[in-house]
Amino acid sequence: MFDYLVFIGRFQPFHLGHLAVIKTALAQSQQVILLIGSAEQPRSTRNTFKFHERETMVLSAFEPADATRIRCVPLVDILYNDVRWVKSVEDAVHSVTGDNQALKIGLVGHYKDRTSYYLSLFPRWETVFVDSYQGISATPIRDAYLLGEMPTEARVPTSTIDLLAAFKQTSDYQALQDEARYIVDYKESWSHTPYPPTFMTVDAVLIHSGHILLIERGHIPGKGLFALPGGFLDPDETLFNACLRELREETNLGLDDATLRAAYRSQRTFDEPHRCERGRAITQGFYFELDASTPLPKVLGGDDAKYAFWLPLAEVRSDQLFEDHYAIIDEFLNVAQ
Repeated sequence: MFDYLVFIGRFQPFHLGHLAVIKTALAQSQQVILLIGSAEQPRSTRNTFKFHERETMVLSAFEPADATRIRCVPLVDILYNDVRWVKSVEDAVHSVTGDNQALKIGLVGHYKDRTSYYLSLFPRWETVFVDSYQGISATPIRDAYLLGEMPTEARVPTSTIDLLAAFKQTSDYQALQDEARYIVDYKESWSHTPYPPTFMTVDAVLIHSGHILLIERGHIPGKGLFALPGGFLDPDETLFNACLRELREETNLGLDDATLRAAYRSQRTFDEPHRCERGRAITQGFYFELDASTPLPKVLGGDDAKYAFWLPLAEVRSDQLFEDHYAIIDEFLNVAQ
């Protein structure tokens, strides 16, 4: 018998497969710690429900005696650094268990696909493997729901159905449905190609005296969210030149090439497979640091950007940023320190 079993997931939404794993965990441990991932992301077609909504789905699916044995803890995404992500998981678990080394702690889950490799990252914790429950997956449930189809009790608990029905009446749902339809149409436009295309994009992380240059997106997907200046690579340009072009088109930044090239510090590929809902998109990030002794350059939104602005780094929040842009900023800044 374990003292704690840890179940890591996004639960977007909570379904009967998740329920089966937790029931197994409750039978083999005193308490279950549910680490709910993507806890501080803005709403999107991939991250539809907030932490507290998913917590409600989970706890409402159990009788009070069992619900009191389940602790839901938010887990922030760290997409490009497994070492930091493992530490964040351990910290989240220790926020419940304390530092008692005598406790028997384990992981519970099933090997779904290559994304389940995380189960091997915690050698100190024994893993309890659970078979997939009738092949149920959250992604097709969520995709169908955002296009108007409610899931049935054959796939999700009634607690999930209740929350989904209520959320369907909100303006947030309508905005996400518009995005879901846009994404369906977008994918349909290249559905007859021999293979799904892989898109190449660029993003600029431009820092000046503790500020970062961001834009507000003017169109779906991600309308109203903050984002890094960037966009798609043109056929006749290098990645670096594409970055400079997008930077100017979206922010009207008046700095010349020589100044930007002098400010260039590093470059990195960001390729998390689900980073873009429109399709497989790999972005090349470029990190720049401008001379802090000079004034903040004036900027003005252009092209796809409704606004361009300088934001103090201390005010950058993951729940405001489009796709994986917070993770990109976080990675560059952690390396720069």
